[in-house]
Amino acid sequence: MPNKTKKDKEATKSAKSSTKSSKDVSPEISDEAQQQQSGSKRPSTSTPPPTQLNKIKYSGGPQIVKKERRQSSSRFSLSKNRELHKLPALKDAPLVDREELFVQKLRQCCVLFDFVSDPLSDLKFKEVKRAGLNEMVEYITHNSDVVTESIYPEGVFMFSINLFRTLPPSSNPTGAEFDPEEDEPTLEAAWPHLQLVYEFFLRFLESPDFQPNVAKKYIDQKFVMSLLELFDSEDPRERDFLKTILHRIYGKFLGLRAYVRRQINNIFYRFIYETEHHNGIAELLEILGSIINGFALPLKEEHKMFLIRVLLPLHKVKSLSVYHPQLAYCVVQFLEKDSSLTEPVIIGLLKFWPKTHSPKEVMFLNELEEILDVIEPSEFLKVQEPLFRQLAKCVSSPHFQVAERALYYWNNEYIMSLISDNAAKILPIMFPALYKNSKSHWNKTIHGLIYNALKLFMEMNQKLFDDCTQQYKAEKQREKYKLKEREDIWSKIELLARQNPQCMVYSEGSIPLFSMETETPTAEDIQLLKRTVESEATQKLRLLTSCFVSDVHVCPGSCWNRFGVEVLLGQGSSVCPGSDWFPVVTC
Repeated sequence: MPNKTKKDKEATKSAKSSTKSSKDVSPEISDEAQQQQSGSKRPSTSTPPPTQLNKIKYSGGPQIVKKERRQSSSRFSLSKNRELHKLPALKDAPLVDREELFVQKLRQCCVLFDFVSDPLSDLKFKEVKRAGLNEMVEYITHNSDVVTESIYPEGVFMFSINLFRTLPPSSNPTGAEFDPEEDEPTLEAAWPHLQLVYEFFLRFLESPDFQPNVAKKYIDQKFVMSLLELFDSEDPRERDFLKTILHRIYGKFLGLRAYVRRQINNIFYRFIYETEHHNGIAELLEILGSIINGFALPLKEEHKMFLIRVLLPLHKVKSLSVYHPQLAYCVVQFLEKDSSLTEPVIIGLLKFWPKTHSPKEVMFLNELEEILDVIEPSEFLKVQEPLFRQLAKCVSSPHFQVAERALYYWNNEYIMSLISDNAAKILPIMFPALYKNSKSHWNKTIHGLIYNALKLFMEMNQKLFDDCTQQYKAEKQREKYKLKEREDIWSKIELLARQNPQCMVYSEGSIPLFSMETETPTAEDIQLLKRTVESEATQKLRLLTSCFVSDVHVCPGSCWNRFGVEVLLGQGSSVCPGSDWFPVVTC
């Protein structure tokens, strides 16, 4: 295979799924007892691909506010009394007083400060809150029996006060693609405190002392709904914390699972059919990838409908590249669970296949190869014809990266085994595109890949290859004959027109001849010619309203011949113009 340059790889880079394990999303969550999955042809990754974050080293310290770059200005309800006094350290307090001191620190951290309009205000008190949050994170992480019943309402309330807020207007309301490699994200100005609040709540949920039966009185549907609304934050660091926290809640609170899935569906519906803009789609899909991995078999109808009505339409959104690796992972997980879903998935992909967006087409080809890696041979038979008709179009694409990505399928051993078993159906579909582009494609790399594919087909079944070659050549001969026949019909029409004694052919002197590259003259050519004819007719002679030729029999009137010249045919002509005639202009 020829080596690809960096430029050649750019379109395929964004669409390939990451194989790294996400440290934030744990292995699958099972709704019911996990059943043994059927054997697939190539094992997929066990965790969904992680959402990309911008390559910034994040720290817990205060962020430097740059005036030339807008920072997020969430609408916090600032506390009126923001004077905080440092409380004693938890580790130094007597055991009997630690619980009460812990509650006091949680209440103290409910005070909100201004980080936007006046970031330098209350610096002393901001530091007191930051130190208190940091101390509680360390305390809950390294100590046991600290999450008592009185801590639950205080901890959840502190989290809600600090985090549940009105998000600022989007800095990108049009929904253009965000490239983590190129674009700088909009950062939350209050992140020095928010980060520690998220850290505390995550350690709170993961604590060995945490009891979901006690916490469910405070972490309810309203809490989950407010949490999901924060996924539209433009700060990728915040969305990363939210992803992990929601995943933990889904795993610990069985009664909230159906509600979480339903609300995520609603976010997707609104994104697909209304706004086409949401910052947290990749993170939500990453959570769902882990959830899907834990679905028990047989799949519920609800889950199948989610695949068909939500995941497949997500392919048509213009910002697909932002979340495509996570989306492809979810789709493949469904097919590994239930191979009978392969046909509707592939037909759905072909339905949403991009027509004019080549980078998006490369992403579809990447996903399709992942699907073919796990497809069952019996399911492949159902989709092979429409699938390879689309692949033939991709091979013929003038965009070399689309053609190149399609031809890489012939380097996949499992796909080649499927093609070999069904060569009698596939080769006649692929051969015309391969043979034609082996000579006519502008890119030399594509020539090499096509020759490789043709060689593999030839080694697969020499007789079938020869038959396809002969069939292709015969089809080309038929096309040439049809073209010659069409030329002869035009010549006959022109000859009949010239035999009409009352016919005027405007070809010399009065009107320039028009050479049409298309089958139909443009509207501008027709109007120009018509105006010239009318002007000439007014100055020199009156045209007859109809012309007749005695030995022929059809419709009267005038028409444009293939040279753009107006000819008048008499009534009685035996030649019917048919579909190859140009529009009739009445005398």
